[in-house]
Order: sequence, then C-alpha cells, then structure tokens
Amino acid sequence: MLGLKLATDPNWINLAEKSIEEILVDHAYCEQKAASTCISMITLYAEHDDIVDALTPIVAEEWGHFQMVLRQLKNRGFSLGRKRNDTYVQQLYKKCIHKGGSRIDQLVEKLLICGLIEARSCERFKLLSEGISDDSLKEFYRNLMVSEAGHYRLFLDLARNYWTAEKVKTRFDELLELEAEVILNADIRGDRIH
Repeated sequence: MLGLKLATDPNWINLAEKSIEEILVDHAYCEQKAASTCISMITLYAEHDDIVDALTPIVAEEWGHFQMVLRQLKNRGFSLGRKRNDTYVQQLYKKCIHKGGSRIDQLVEKLLICGLIEARSCERFKLLSEGISDDSLKEFYRNLMVSEAGHYRLFLDLARNYWTAEKVKTRFDELLELEAEVILNADIRGDRIH
C-alpha cells in the first residue's frame, strides 16, 4: 500500500484494540504534530505560494482531525493525557533526512518525509478500520484513511514542483527502504499509531 516496503506486523491491530484509549491519545498528538509541521513549513517557506496555498487547508484539516479524536476520547470517558515521544518520527528524521543542500533540497526532504508519515498513517488507519470491533471507530478510521491518502499524494505532488518527477521517485524509493528499516527495528507497540 502506498509503496511501503514493509507492512505493519499483523499483531499490531490486536494490541491496538486492547489499547484504544492509548491509541486515541497518541493519534490526537499525531494530528497536532501534523498541523504544527505544516505551519512550520508555511512559515519557513512563505515565499513559495504553492506551499502556503496547499498547506494552509491541511493545517485546518489536521486540526479538525485533532478535534475529532478529542471527541472520540471524551465520548469514551477518556482525557487527552500527556504528550508522548514519537520515536517513529524521531527515527525517520535521524535516519532519513539529508542534511545540507539548498533550501529547496531541504524543503523537498521535508515534503517527502511528511508524505512517508502520511503513507504509514494511512496504512495503520486502514488496519484499524478493518480490524477493530468498535463499529463507530471502524468508520472513523476509514474516513481518516482516505484523508491521509490524499495528504500523501499532496506532499509528493508538491515535491515535484521543485524536483523532477524522476528525482522525487528515486529519493522517495530510498526513503521507503529506510522507513522499512525503522519499522523492522521498532518494537511492536499497540499503544502508538506509528
């Protein structure tokens, strides 16, 4: 799915279903971080109208998702709780992102990493939409899966505004291989989206 080189371990969905509160809390913070990342890119690359125009609605959408997850938590009698470290994203940035290069190269790297995170989120949301017993959460995650797939495509399309399609494909393929290593070496945790 979405070019990912390593599928999520099938045991993840069983662990996740036993930790719905933790999954929802982690998911809320993932949405908050996605909105914050887009705001950061808009601020850093404000001279690029395509970035500002494309990411501004994504900020609103991701924040809307954050609010939706909060409602899911409250409807179940849970609270947001403390923010957790996202070791998956930390490992991606540590292992994957090229340092140096031009401002444009750094922009493209960030766009591709965001696309990669959205692809993995989409895969996990698909698993949740198909594998958990709570029917309302199945529909909730199915709708979010579709949204994440759109974000994945958007980030890659934006990258192609700055690099050739071939160069974007080559670099994204490299990132997919590196991301598979991150997933392979990570503990299977049912209390995290990633």
